[in-house]
Amino acid sequence: MSGNVELLETTLARTKEEGRAALVAYLPAGFPTVDGGIEAVKAAVAGGADIIEVGLPHSDPVLDGPVIQTADDIALRGGVKIADVLRTVREAHQATGVPILVMTYWNPIDRYGVERFTAELAEAGGAGCILPDLPVQESALWREHAAKHRLATVFVVAPSSKDERLATITAAGSGFVYAASLMGVTGTRESVGDQAQDLVRRTRATTDLPVCVGLGVSNARQAAEVAGFADGVIVGSAFVKAMLDAPDETAGLAAVRSLAGELAEGVRKR
Repeated sequence: MSGNVELLETTLARTKEEGRAALVAYLPAGFPTVDGGIEAVKAAVAGGADIIEVGLPHSDPVLDGPVIQTADDIALRGGVKIADVLRTVREAHQATGVPILVMTYWNPIDRYGVERFTAELAEAGGAGCILPDLPVQESALWREHAAKHRLATVFVVAPSSKDERLATITAAGSGFVYAASLMGVTGTRESVGDQAQDLVRRTRATTDLPVCVGLGVSNARQAAEVAGFADGVIVGSAFVKAMLDAPDETAGLAAVRSLAGELAEGVRKR
């Protein structure tokens, strides 16, 4: 069975035609439970998210700040496995019809087996993977299997990336480019800053792929700011915090849907 890279591409093309950025929501699998995580994805889409990133919880998430680390810890203590991540992708995609990617560090895939993981992610209806710690020069095996199963390979670029390095990364990627707007770990911030806009400009000079910005966006004002210069606005910690701060799961799901609605309005204002 083929993956859904085409769905990802057509979704980003459609939002561009609509004159707006796509809203990309990140939620960890298994948080607060596997079933609860699936419901959280549905809530984000119901609120207005165009694309979903499902996080594969990791015991040492080097890119993620304390909010997502807390959610990962809850998921791991609950016994979440790769099979649960794939189930989350399958059931959430079947329920929503939107493109769903997995965001994961390399080690779990390497242990699971590249061919096995790509085949099972495609079978689940996944659109691809975001691989923040896989160096491009070591990615040939992954890219071979991802391409065979019609899965996008999304690499992360940072403000520290030199132009030559950006060109190497974007040439190897597919689906879109994930531009990390700030140096450091994920988390909500008061300002997204000028670094993101400069990074998008430099990245676009090397590729025709859409460029989506993540790390720091937490409200409609920031979403509108980023949507003014990026093809997609990626929000993670703010969604996870909404779940963590809620008194119970029902309230958490309502908070996720409400936040998605606010952010969706923001990306349409730009």
